[in-house]
Amino acid sequence: MAKRKQETPEKSEKFDKKLIGKAFLMCLWVATSVIAVQFLIAYLMLWTLGAEKLSQPVWTAVYSAISYVLAMGLIIFVPPKIATKKKNKSKTLPQKVSREELGLRDLPTWTDIGLGPVGFIASTILAAGLVGLFSLFPWFNAEEAQDVGFSLFMNGGDRVIAFLTLVVIAPIAEEIIFRGWLYGKIRALFHNKMSEQYCTLLSIFIVSLLFGIVHLQWNVGVNVFALSVVLCALREITGTIYAGILTHMIKNGVAFYLIYVLGLG
Repeated sequence: MAKRKQETPEKSEKFDKKLIGKAFLMCLWVATSVIAVQFLIAYLMLWTLGAEKLSQPVWTAVYSAISYVLAMGLIIFVPPKIATKKKNKSKTLPQKVSREELGLRDLPTWTDIGLGPVGFIASTILAAGLVGLFSLFPWFNAEEAQDVGFSLFMNGGDRVIAFLTLVVIAPIAEEIIFRGWLYGKIRALFHNKMSEQYCTLLSIFIVSLLFGIVHLQWNVGVNVFALSVVLCALREITGTIYAGILTHMIKNGVAFYLIYVLGLG
């Protein structure tokens, strides 16, 4: 009995390190895919179209759509193929991806729709608190503008294209990648290996931290970290990402209105 009690902590500690290593690989794969695809498509389109044409709203929208589609393809479909080819059947990279893991089970409900605005309000309050906290540091510039690829001076047709890109395509793609694939995989990785509360909190923190990092800008990163915390919580509540998609759309829609309609950017 004494020997068994001495071995348990060592096994648990080693297992936790292995879990963190797998989670790190998942995060690295997502970050590399998202950032690398953006740079690759940007350089290819600059080379073929030129900077002037690429800056036009239509081509900016095409660039964003291609980048999101390729990133989702790499993140969701490539790891299973790599894993199945390994002779030792390693599960370091997850294998089969189900709709439930992506948070796309069934269809949106009235609860999802009702939680969308609630999530927007909650994320706005949390973001304001975090930005206020970080503003205490001299290196943090809360007013730094975010470059989303579209000019501030656009006509009606161009605004429609920008709206579809920023308020529709981006939220859907980012929710599938981060609160869908990544959160689903990390949550499943930690599930039954630690307490339910710790599993949830750790998964939310990891996904939200990465979501902030890939935006590559301090003030934007803090804002989207807060947004991601709420979006992950919404997935925990509903079991899907539908409410999160709506919350994300509302947040981007409000920002779009302030910047491209009222000209407050």
